[in-house]
Amino acid sequence: MNFTPIGLQVPRLLLPRADVDLAQWAVVACDQYTSQPDYWAQVEALVGKAPSTLRLILPEVYLGASDEAQRIEAIHETMRRYLAEGVLEPQTPGMVRIERETAHGRTRRGLIAALDLEHYDFTPGAKTLIRPTEGTILERLPPRVRVREHAPLELPHVMVLIDDPERSVIEPLFAEPLEMLYDVPLMLDSGRVRGGRLNHPMGIQWVVEQLARLANPAAFNDRYGVVDEPVMLYAMGDGNHSFATAKTIWENLKRAAPDPAAIMDHPARHALVELVNLHDEGLEFEAIHRVAFNINPDHLLGTMAAFCAKQGSTLTVMDHPSWSAAQQAWQEQQRPDSHAIAFTSHNHHGVLMIERPRLTLPVASLQAFLDQYLENRPDARIDYIHGEDTLEQLGAQPGNLGFYLPALAKADFFRTVIRDGALPRKTFSMGEADEKRFYLECRRIV
Repeated sequence: MNFTPIGLQVPRLLLPRADVDLAQWAVVACDQYTSQPDYWAQVEALVGKAPSTLRLILPEVYLGASDEAQRIEAIHETMRRYLAEGVLEPQTPGMVRIERETAHGRTRRGLIAALDLEHYDFTPGAKTLIRPTEGTILERLPPRVRVREHAPLELPHVMVLIDDPERSVIEPLFAEPLEMLYDVPLMLDSGRVRGGRLNHPMGIQWVVEQLARLANPAAFNDRYGVVDEPVMLYAMGDGNHSFATAKTIWENLKRAAPDPAAIMDHPARHALVELVNLHDEGLEFEAIHRVAFNINPDHLLGTMAAFCAKQGSTLTVMDHPSWSAAQQAWQEQQRPDSHAIAFTSHNHHGVLMIERPRLTLPVASLQAFLDQYLENRPDARIDYIHGEDTLEQLGAQPGNLGFYLPALAKADFFRTVIRDGALPRKTFSMGEADEKRFYLECRRIV
């Protein structure tokens, strides 16, 4: 069932058969723990030879590894085998009502559905119904394309936000008795997830009508104080590059299609996502910190001062005797007219104060510099870190420098994206790494 004006499809999902242990089947999103191979080693040990989504994804910790091509081929072969052996069973068309308990005491609610890639464009400045909220790094797409382009299945870790302050779309579904599809604890103390089948016509009609109400052009322009602004109904929360990969594959299929009309019914036109209300009480925006690897911390900080000067700003490096002292000073230095960024390295801790910043967000000021600094240093790299403990651990290693950044206020999230466009990449995270989506549902894309 397609509801094209609001970019929604009710998908036909595949779920593991009854004898599959879902605690081994469900694995966290592939773009988590990218600098922690020990985490993925633990997952490998827990899964063993059992059927698992671990065999259907490429954890990004292995991107660029010497055996990347073999890993991708193994993914495609396992997908075909799971289908041939009946490990995955087709469901009646429907959405899935999600209730996710996290290990941090939060409960998040969502809805598994498919979105129409015809309504999405990651070109900077594009104003489509579905929009990226952070800059898309084109060079990050090719390895993801290699995983998806010959895959018969997709697994969703993309989380897409709707701005529904009246809680009219997803929340009322939890008053309805639905057939339970799964109720499973998630590995490595990551909480629990429950999924209920939403396939009754009246429930589907409710979702469609409420989304259409949010997409009403007049109401949209009034809500955000804009004039003749194209409607943005869906905003990328997590998985921006995975959704952009699906879009790339879809555009490639259209270009190669001998029949431009027939290709529009291809299953790859849509991509599975979890819809989440921005106003869900269990949804927290967490900061994404940065760690620069294989650099000279003092040289980097000195170069950053020169960079800021060229931007018309002033950088002051305030040293502190410990990382905890730097964090405390960071809390005290928050001012609306400057940017404060705490940093930590092997033997140097402190706070960077940027006066008269040219950009709006601290993360934007830092990222603009890091992009330039790392461009001509092939041995250096940057990683994006969700947890404070991991930031401290990695930043303390010789040759590394960790940067601590504030979380984005979610109340102004849609308005900022609508008015200013995409945010700097990796500006925010919806929760900690272990709160991300775990793969459970699958869908055919061939």
